[in-house]
Amino acid sequence: MTANGVSPESVAGEFGEWLSHNWDPALPLRTWRELLCDSGWAVPHWPEEWMGRGLPAWSEVLVSACLRSHGSVGLPMGVGMSLAAPTILEHGDDALKRSFLRATVTGKFTWCQLFSEPGAGSDLAGLQARAVRDGDEWVVNGQKVWNTSAHHADYGILLARTDSSVAKHSGITYFVIPMRQPGVLVRPLAQMNHHSSFNEVFLTDARVPGDWVVGQVNSGWTVALATLAHERRFGNIVSRWSLGDASGRAVEEARAEHDEHMETYKWYPQRAGRVDLVVPEMQRRGLRHDAALRQEVARLLTMQRIAGWTADRARAARELGRPPGPEGSVGKLAMSEIARLAAHVHGRIAGAEGLLNGPDTAAGGMVAEVLVSVPGQSIAGGTDEIQRNILGERMLGLPREPR
Repeated sequence: MTANGVSPESVAGEFGEWLSHNWDPALPLRTWRELLCDSGWAVPHWPEEWMGRGLPAWSEVLVSACLRSHGSVGLPMGVGMSLAAPTILEHGDDALKRSFLRATVTGKFTWCQLFSEPGAGSDLAGLQARAVRDGDEWVVNGQKVWNTSAHHADYGILLARTDSSVAKHSGITYFVIPMRQPGVLVRPLAQMNHHSSFNEVFLTDARVPGDWVVGQVNSGWTVALATLAHERRFGNIVSRWSLGDASGRAVEEARAEHDEHMETYKWYPQRAGRVDLVVPEMQRRGLRHDAALRQEVARLLTMQRIAGWTADRARAARELGRPPGPEGSVGKLAMSEIARLAAHVHGRIAGAEGLLNGPDTAAGGMVAEVLVSVPGQSIAGGTDEIQRNILGERMLGLPREPR
Protein backbone atom coordinates (compact mmCIF):
# COMPACT_ATOMS: atom_id res chain seq x y z
CA MET A 1 0.00 0.00 0.00
CA THR A 2 1.09 3.58 -0.61
CA ALA A 3 1.14 6.39 1.90
CA ASN A 4 -2.28 7.46 0.61
CA GLY A 5 -3.73 4.06 1.45
CA VAL A 6 -4.10 3.01 -2.19
CA SER A 7 -1.92 0.89 -4.40
CA PRO A 8 -1.53 0.68 -8.18
CA GLU A 9 -3.01 -2.81 -8.06
CA SER A 10 -6.16 -1.68 -6.26
CA VAL A 11 -6.61 1.32 -8.56
CA ALA A 12 -6.09 -0.80 -11.68
CA GLY A 13 -8.57 -3.39 -10.39
CA GLU A 14 -11.26 -0.85 -9.55
CA PHE A 15 -10.88 1.04 -12.81
CA GLY A 16 -10.70 -2.17 -14.85
CA GLU A 17 -14.00 -3.32 -13.36
CA TRP A 18 -15.64 0.03 -14.06
CA LEU A 19 -14.29 -0.02 -17.60
CA SER A 20 -15.58 -3.50 -18.36
CA HIS A 21 -19.10 -2.43 -17.36
CA ASN A 22 -19.16 0.99 -19.01
CA TRP A 23 -17.01 1.04 -22.15
CA ASP A 24 -19.23 1.11 -25.22
CA PRO A 25 -17.43 1.85 -28.51
CA ALA A 26 -20.77 2.66 -30.14
CA LEU A 27 -21.12 5.81 -28.05
CA PRO A 28 -20.26 9.23 -29.46
CA LEU A 29 -16.77 10.21 -28.32
CA ARG A 30 -17.91 13.15 -26.24
CA THR A 31 -20.61 11.09 -24.53
CA TRP A 32 -17.98 8.53 -23.54
CA ARG A 33 -15.75 11.24 -22.11
CA GLU A 34 -18.70 12.65 -20.17
CA LEU A 35 -19.06 9.22 -18.55
CA LEU A 36 -15.39 9.24 -17.66
CA CYS A 37 -15.77 12.70 -16.10
CA ASP A 38 -18.83 11.67 -14.10
CA SER A 39 -17.02 8.61 -12.74
CA GLY A 40 -13.89 10.50 -11.72
CA TRP A 41 -11.70 8.30 -13.91
CA ALA A 42 -11.06 10.90 -16.63
CA VAL A 43 -8.56 12.74 -14.39
CA PRO A 44 -8.23 10.54 -11.29
CA HIS A 45 -5.34 12.62 -9.90
CA TRP A 46 -7.49 15.78 -9.78
CA PRO A 47 -9.47 16.74 -6.64
CA GLU A 48 -12.87 15.11 -6.24
CA GLU A 49 -14.69 18.44 -6.57
CA TRP A 50 -13.19 18.84 -10.04
CA MET A 51 -14.05 15.52 -11.67
CA GLY A 52 -11.21 13.60 -10.05
CA ARG A 53 -10.75 11.02 -7.30
CA GLY A 54 -7.96 12.68 -5.37
CA LEU A 55 -5.59 9.82 -6.21
CA PRO A 56 -1.80 10.11 -6.43
CA ALA A 57 -0.30 11.53 -9.63
CA TRP A 58 0.75 8.06 -10.81
CA SER A 59 -2.92 7.17 -11.30
CA GLU A 60 -2.99 9.34 -14.44
CA VAL A 61 -0.42 7.11 -16.16
CA LEU A 62 -1.98 3.91 -14.86
CA VAL A 63 -5.48 4.76 -16.06
CA SER A 64 -4.14 5.78 -19.49
CA ALA A 65 -2.36 2.45 -19.78
CA CYS A 66 -5.52 0.58 -18.80
CA LEU A 67 -7.52 2.44 -21.44
CA ARG A 68 -4.99 1.56 -24.12
CA SER A 69 -4.79 -2.11 -23.16
CA HIS A 70 -8.58 -2.34 -23.15
CA GLY A 71 -8.87 -0.74 -26.60
CA SER A 72 -10.78 2.17 -25.10
CA VAL A 73 -10.50 5.89 -25.78
CA GLY A 74 -8.86 8.43 -23.48
CA LEU A 75 -8.67 12.20 -23.29
CA PRO A 76 -7.91 14.77 -26.00
CA MET A 77 -4.34 15.58 -26.97
CA GLY A 78 -2.98 19.09 -27.25
CA VAL A 79 -2.64 22.38 -25.40
CA GLY A 80 -5.97 22.00 -23.62
CA MET A 81 -5.09 18.98 -21.51
CA SER A 82 -1.33 19.49 -21.38
CA LEU A 83 -1.19 23.21 -20.53
CA ALA A 84 -4.50 25.07 -20.18
CA ALA A 85 -6.41 22.67 -17.92
CA PRO A 86 -3.56 21.98 -15.44
CA THR A 87 -2.83 25.70 -15.14
CA ILE A 88 -6.48 26.65 -14.61
CA LEU A 89 -6.81 23.84 -12.07
CA GLU A 90 -3.81 25.14 -10.12
CA HIS A 91 -4.34 28.90 -10.41
CA GLY A 92 -7.85 29.63 -11.67
CA ASP A 93 -10.79 30.60 -9.50
CA ASP A 94 -13.83 28.36 -9.17
CA ALA A 95 -15.76 30.23 -11.86
CA LEU A 96 -13.02 29.61 -14.42
CA LYS A 97 -12.75 25.98 -13.41
CA ARG A 98 -16.50 25.51 -13.84
CA SER A 99 -16.43 27.23 -17.22
CA PHE A 100 -13.47 25.45 -18.78
CA LEU A 101 -12.24 22.29 -17.09
CA ARG A 102 -14.98 19.83 -17.96
CA ALA A 103 -15.40 21.11 -21.52
CA THR A 104 -11.64 20.78 -22.05
CA VAL A 105 -11.48 17.25 -20.65
CA THR A 106 -14.31 16.11 -22.93
CA GLY A 107 -12.80 17.76 -25.99
CA LYS A 108 -15.63 20.26 -26.44
CA PHE A 109 -13.15 23.17 -26.18
CA THR A 110 -9.84 23.29 -28.04
CA TRP A 111 -6.94 25.56 -27.10
CA CYS A 112 -3.80 27.34 -28.23
CA GLN A 113 -0.99 29.13 -26.40
CA LEU A 114 -0.41 32.87 -26.97
CA PHE A 115 2.87 33.63 -25.19
CA SER A 116 5.74 34.33 -27.65
CA GLU A 117 6.05 37.60 -29.55
CA PRO A 118 8.15 38.64 -32.58
CA GLY A 119 9.91 41.44 -30.70
CA ALA A 120 10.56 39.65 -27.42
CA GLY A 121 12.53 36.61 -28.61
CA SER A 122 13.56 34.44 -25.68
CA ASP A 123 12.75 37.24 -23.25
CA LEU A 124 9.14 36.24 -22.69
CA ALA A 125 8.75 38.82 -19.91
CA GLY A 126 9.59 41.52 -22.46
CA LEU A 127 6.25 41.01 -24.21
CA GLN A 128 4.44 44.09 -25.51
CA ALA A 129 0.86 42.91 -26.11
CA ARG A 130 -1.32 45.09 -23.91
CA ALA A 131 -4.61 44.57 -22.15
CA VAL A 132 -6.58 47.57 -20.89
CA ARG A 133 -9.67 47.34 -18.70
CA ASP A 134 -12.80 48.73 -20.36
CA GLY A 135 -15.83 48.35 -18.10
CA ASP A 136 -16.64 44.66 -17.79
CA GLU A 137 -14.04 43.62 -20.36
CA TRP A 138 -10.37 43.77 -21.21
CA VAL A 139 -9.32 45.11 -24.62
CA VAL A 140 -6.20 43.45 -26.01
CA ASN A 141 -3.87 44.70 -28.74
CA GLY A 142 -0.64 43.10 -29.92
CA GLN A 143 0.91 40.27 -31.90
CA LYS A 144 1.81 36.70 -30.98
CA VAL A 145 3.80 34.13 -32.93
CA TRP A 146 4.61 30.37 -33.08
CA ASN A 147 1.04 29.59 -32.07
CA THR A 148 0.28 25.93 -32.76
CA SER A 149 -3.41 25.14 -33.36
CA ALA A 150 -4.44 28.82 -33.26
CA HIS A 151 -6.21 28.36 -36.61
CA HIS A 152 -8.82 26.03 -35.11
CA ALA A 153 -8.72 26.76 -31.36
CA ASP A 154 -11.77 27.90 -29.44
CA TYR A 155 -9.76 29.58 -26.69
CA GLY A 156 -6.22 30.73 -26.02
CA ILE A 157 -4.10 31.11 -22.91
CA LEU A 158 -2.72 34.63 -23.26
CA LEU A 159 -0.04 36.71 -21.57
CA ALA A 160 -0.48 40.46 -21.89
CA ARG A 161 0.98 43.52 -20.18
CA THR A 162 -1.47 45.28 -17.88
CA ASP A 163 0.91 47.66 -16.06
CA SER A 164 3.90 49.30 -17.78
CA SER A 165 4.95 51.33 -14.74
CA VAL A 166 6.45 48.38 -12.83
CA ALA A 167 9.24 45.87 -13.49
CA LYS A 168 8.48 43.84 -16.58
CA HIS A 169 7.85 40.58 -14.69
CA SER A 170 5.39 42.34 -12.37
CA GLY A 171 3.03 43.93 -14.89
CA ILE A 172 1.86 40.84 -16.76
CA THR A 173 -1.56 39.19 -16.52
CA TYR A 174 -2.60 35.70 -17.64
CA PHE A 175 -5.91 35.56 -19.52
CA VAL A 176 -8.25 33.12 -21.21
CA ILE A 177 -9.19 34.72 -24.54
CA PRO A 178 -11.94 33.65 -26.98
CA MET A 179 -10.30 33.00 -30.35
CA ARG A 180 -13.43 33.13 -32.48
CA GLN A 181 -14.04 36.89 -32.52
CA PRO A 182 -13.47 39.73 -35.02
CA GLY A 183 -10.46 41.10 -33.13
CA VAL A 184 -8.40 37.92 -33.60
CA LEU A 185 -6.65 37.34 -36.95
CA VAL A 186 -4.70 34.08 -37.44
CA ARG A 187 -2.19 33.64 -40.27
CA PRO A 188 -0.17 30.46 -40.98
CA LEU A 189 3.63 30.60 -41.12
CA ALA A 190 5.54 28.89 -43.95
CA GLN A 191 8.61 26.97 -42.75
CA MET A 192 11.80 26.28 -44.68
CA ASN A 193 11.18 22.52 -44.33
CA HIS A 194 7.98 22.97 -46.38
CA HIS A 195 5.65 22.41 -43.41
CA SER A 196 3.31 24.97 -41.90
CA SER A 197 2.71 24.01 -38.29
CA PHE A 198 2.64 27.43 -36.65
CA ASN A 199 0.70 30.66 -36.88
CA GLU A 200 1.04 34.31 -36.07
CA VAL A 201 -1.89 35.92 -34.31
CA PHE A 202 -2.83 39.60 -34.55
CA LEU A 203 -4.96 41.00 -31.73
CA THR A 204 -6.79 44.23 -32.61
CA ASP A 205 -9.18 45.44 -29.92
CA ALA A 206 -9.85 41.80 -29.05
CA ARG A 207 -12.19 41.38 -26.12
CA VAL A 208 -11.77 39.30 -22.96
CA PRO A 209 -14.43 39.07 -20.21
CA GLY A 210 -13.29 40.95 -17.13
CA ASP A 211 -13.11 37.92 -14.86
CA TRP A 212 -11.32 35.60 -17.29
CA VAL A 213 -8.02 36.19 -15.48
CA VAL A 214 -6.05 33.15 -14.30
CA GLY A 215 -4.52 34.07 -10.95
CA GLN A 216 -4.35 37.74 -10.08
CA VAL A 217 -4.07 40.83 -12.26
CA ASN A 218 -0.38 41.77 -12.71
CA SER A 219 0.71 38.42 -11.25
CA GLY A 220 0.59 36.43 -14.46
CA TRP A 221 4.31 35.68 -14.53
CA THR A 222 3.95 33.19 -11.69
CA VAL A 223 1.09 31.47 -13.52
CA ALA A 224 3.10 31.47 -16.76
CA LEU A 225 5.97 29.67 -15.03
CA ALA A 226 3.56 26.92 -14.03
CA THR A 227 2.44 26.55 -17.65
CA LEU A 228 6.04 26.47 -18.88
CA ALA A 229 6.90 23.78 -16.34
CA HIS A 230 4.09 21.63 -17.74
CA GLU A 231 5.26 22.39 -21.29
CA ARG A 232 8.72 21.00 -20.54
CA ARG A 233 7.40 17.68 -19.32
CA PHE A 234 8.84 14.85 -21.38
CA GLY A 235 6.78 13.43 -24.22
CA ASN A 236 3.56 15.29 -23.49
CA ILE A 237 2.88 16.37 -27.07
CA VAL A 238 3.78 13.86 -29.71
CA SER A 239 3.51 10.51 -27.96
CA ARG A 240 1.87 8.03 -30.31
CA TRP A 241 -1.00 5.84 -29.23
CA SER A 242 -2.78 3.04 -31.02
CA LEU A 243 -6.24 1.58 -30.75
CA GLY A 244 -5.19 -1.46 -32.73
CA ASP A 245 -8.12 -3.13 -34.43
CA ALA A 246 -10.75 -1.53 -32.18
CA SER A 247 -13.79 -0.14 -33.92
CA GLY A 248 -16.95 1.78 -33.14
CA ARG A 249 -18.09 5.38 -33.27
CA ALA A 250 -16.05 6.55 -30.27
CA VAL A 251 -12.92 4.91 -31.68
CA GLU A 252 -13.34 6.33 -35.16
CA GLU A 253 -14.00 9.82 -33.85
CA ALA A 254 -10.94 9.53 -31.60
CA ARG A 255 -8.78 8.42 -34.54
CA ALA A 256 -9.95 11.39 -36.61
CA GLU A 257 -9.30 13.77 -33.70
CA HIS A 258 -5.85 12.26 -33.16
CA ASP A 259 -4.87 12.40 -36.84
CA GLU A 260 -5.92 16.04 -37.10
CA HIS A 261 -3.89 16.89 -34.02
CA MET A 262 -0.80 14.97 -35.13
CA GLU A 263 -0.79 16.58 -38.59
CA THR A 264 0.82 19.61 -36.97
CA TYR A 265 3.61 17.53 -35.46
CA LYS A 266 4.47 15.16 -38.31
CA TRP A 267 7.85 16.83 -38.81
CA TYR A 268 8.82 16.77 -35.12
CA PRO A 269 10.79 13.49 -35.43
CA GLN A 270 12.95 15.27 -38.00
CA ARG A 271 13.33 18.23 -35.64
CA ALA A 272 14.58 15.78 -33.01
CA GLY A 273 17.21 14.45 -35.44
CA ARG A 274 15.80 11.07 -36.51
CA VAL A 275 18.37 9.13 -34.53
CA ASP A 276 16.56 5.94 -35.57
CA LEU A 277 17.78 6.41 -39.17
CA VAL A 278 21.47 6.80 -38.34
CA VAL A 279 22.50 3.15 -38.07
CA PRO A 280 20.40 1.93 -41.05
CA GLU A 281 21.83 4.68 -43.26
CA MET A 282 25.35 3.92 -42.06
CA GLN A 283 24.89 0.24 -42.91
CA ARG A 284 23.21 0.95 -46.24
CA ARG A 285 26.20 3.01 -47.37
CA GLY A 286 28.74 0.40 -46.24
CA LEU A 287 30.29 2.65 -43.57
CA ARG A 288 30.18 0.20 -40.68
CA HIS A 289 33.98 -0.05 -40.62
CA ASP A 290 34.65 3.68 -40.47
CA ALA A 291 36.13 3.86 -36.97
CA ALA A 292 35.80 7.63 -36.54
CA LEU A 293 32.17 7.58 -37.68
CA ARG A 294 31.40 4.66 -35.38
CA GLN A 295 32.67 6.69 -32.44
CA GLU A 296 30.33 9.57 -33.28
CA VAL A 297 27.37 7.22 -33.70
CA ALA A 298 28.18 5.56 -30.36
CA ARG A 299 28.32 8.99 -28.69
CA LEU A 300 24.94 9.90 -30.19
CA LEU A 301 23.26 6.67 -29.08
CA THR A 302 24.78 7.01 -25.61
CA MET A 303 23.43 10.53 -25.24
CA GLN A 304 20.00 9.34 -26.34
CA ARG A 305 20.00 6.52 -23.80
CA ILE A 306 21.06 8.82 -20.95
CA ALA A 307 18.38 11.35 -21.89
CA GLY A 308 15.83 8.54 -21.79
CA TRP A 309 16.86 7.68 -18.24
CA THR A 310 16.54 11.35 -17.26
CA ALA A 311 13.04 11.38 -18.75
CA ASP A 312 12.18 8.25 -16.78
CA ARG A 313 13.28 9.93 -13.55
CA ALA A 314 11.16 12.97 -14.35
CA ARG A 315 8.10 10.79 -14.99
CA ALA A 316 8.71 8.84 -11.80
CA ALA A 317 8.89 12.10 -9.83
CA ARG A 318 5.60 13.25 -11.30
CA GLU A 319 3.94 9.93 -10.52
CA LEU A 320 4.99 10.45 -6.90
CA GLY A 321 3.10 13.75 -6.94
CA ARG A 322 6.04 16.11 -7.25
CA PRO A 323 5.44 19.23 -9.38
CA PRO A 324 7.39 19.67 -12.64
CA GLY A 325 10.84 21.00 -11.82
CA PRO A 326 14.17 21.94 -13.39
CA GLU A 327 14.63 18.41 -14.70
CA GLY A 328 12.48 19.57 -17.61
CA SER A 329 15.24 22.01 -18.55
CA VAL A 330 17.83 19.24 -18.32
CA GLY A 331 15.78 17.13 -20.70
CA LYS A 332 15.15 20.02 -23.07
CA LEU A 333 18.86 20.78 -23.31
CA ALA A 334 19.65 17.10 -23.84
CA MET A 335 17.13 16.92 -26.69
CA SER A 336 18.78 19.93 -28.37
CA GLU A 337 22.26 18.42 -28.06
CA ILE A 338 21.07 15.07 -29.42
CA ALA A 339 19.33 16.74 -32.36
CA ARG A 340 22.42 18.78 -33.29
CA LEU A 341 24.72 15.77 -33.04
CA ALA A 342 22.28 13.65 -35.06
CA ALA A 343 22.23 16.27 -37.82
CA HIS A 344 26.03 16.30 -37.83
CA VAL A 345 26.21 12.50 -38.03
CA HIS A 346 23.61 12.37 -40.79
CA GLY A 347 25.71 14.88 -42.71
CA ARG A 348 28.83 12.76 -42.24
CA ILE A 349 27.02 9.67 -43.50
CA ALA A 350 25.16 11.20 -46.46
CA GLY A 351 27.78 13.73 -47.53
CA ALA A 352 26.63 16.27 -50.12
CA GLU A 353 23.64 14.07 -50.97
CA GLY A 354 22.16 15.02 -47.61
CA LEU A 355 21.35 18.44 -49.05
CA LEU A 356 19.08 16.95 -51.71
CA ASN A 357 15.36 16.38 -51.37
CA GLY A 358 13.22 13.74 -53.05
CA PRO A 359 12.43 10.02 -52.86
CA ASP A 360 15.70 8.93 -54.54
CA THR A 361 17.99 10.83 -52.14
CA ALA A 362 19.37 10.10 -48.65
CA ALA A 363 16.67 8.33 -46.61
CA GLY A 364 14.08 9.46 -49.15
CA GLY A 365 14.83 13.12 -48.55
CA MET A 366 14.48 12.72 -44.80
CA VAL A 367 18.10 13.72 -44.12
CA ALA A 368 17.61 17.05 -45.88
CA GLU A 369 14.50 17.66 -43.79
CA VAL A 370 16.46 16.81 -40.63
CA LEU A 371 19.16 19.34 -41.49
CA VAL A 372 16.71 22.24 -41.87
CA SER A 373 14.40 21.18 -39.01
CA VAL A 374 16.90 20.54 -36.19
CA PRO A 375 17.55 24.25 -35.39
CA GLY A 376 13.95 24.51 -34.25
CA GLN A 377 14.64 22.06 -31.42
CA SER A 378 16.84 24.63 -29.67
CA ILE A 379 14.12 27.29 -29.82
CA ALA A 380 10.77 25.63 -29.14
CA GLY A 381 9.57 25.52 -25.54
CA GLY A 382 12.27 27.94 -24.38
CA THR A 383 15.66 28.41 -26.00
CA ASP A 384 18.78 26.59 -24.86
CA GLU A 385 20.03 29.84 -23.33
CA ILE A 386 16.89 30.16 -21.23
CA GLN A 387 17.19 26.54 -20.06
CA ARG A 388 20.80 27.15 -18.98
CA ASN A 389 19.70 30.21 -17.01
CA ILE A 390 17.05 28.14 -15.25
CA LEU A 391 19.52 25.42 -14.35
CA GLY A 392 22.22 27.85 -13.27
CA GLU A 393 19.96 29.93 -11.08
CA ARG A 394 17.52 27.36 -9.68
CA MET A 395 19.65 24.22 -9.45
CA LEU A 396 23.22 25.47 -9.06
CA GLY A 397 22.44 28.64 -7.11
CA LEU A 398 24.51 30.86 -9.38
CA PRO A 399 23.94 34.64 -9.39
CA ARG A 400 20.88 35.66 -11.34
CA GLU A 401 21.26 37.08 -14.81
CA PRO A 402 21.07 40.90 -14.76
CA ARG A 403 17.49 41.99 -15.37
